[in-house]
Formats: sequence, C-alpha cells, structure tokens
Amino acid sequence: MPQGDKDKYTDKQKRQADHIAEGYEDKGVSHKEAEGRAWATVNKIDGGGNKSGSGRGHSKDKSPMQKGGSSQSQAQRSAAAKKGWATRKEHAAKK
Repeated sequence: MPQGDKDKYTDKQKRQADHIAEGYEDKGVSHKEAEGRAWATVNKIDGGGNKSGSGRGHSKDKSPMQKGGSSQSQAQRSAAAKKGWATRKEHAAKK
C-alpha cells in the first residue's frame, strides 16, 4: 500500500477524518494540515486502517475524542441550572 493510500480504512474512519478535517479548517488551519491532523487522530483512535481481526483483543483509544467539551466548571454548570429552574418557576407562577 503506497503512503497516503486510504483504501484500507473503513467508511466510518473516512467519515470521521472528513469531519475532523472540516473542524480544523473552520479554525483556520490549511486544508493539507487539517487532513494530516485528521488522519493522525483517526489512527490514534483505531490504531490504523481496517486490519484483519481488528476489534478483537484491544479497545479503542477514545482520548482524542474527549479533549473538547464544556469549558465551564461544575460549579458554573450547577449555578446555571439553578438559575434556569428559578426562571421556569417564575414563568409558571405568572400563568
């Protein structure tokens, strides 16, 4: 398999790479760099392309998929939830 050939990847892996690359491009990364980062991420998750016997005996490394998420602390999320509850309570009382 020549370097850069993506035939050995599953359709799901190809979709993941496209989606990841789009995210990088939205952040201003060049197309070529975004593609490289996307495939590096897919390789980190799955350990490479679709190998025979893949999925047996090893788990996926999901750490690259967990780097995003909420930037709020637990206390900030709790305060926002309490504020929302109070607002809904007020609106219900007005009805």
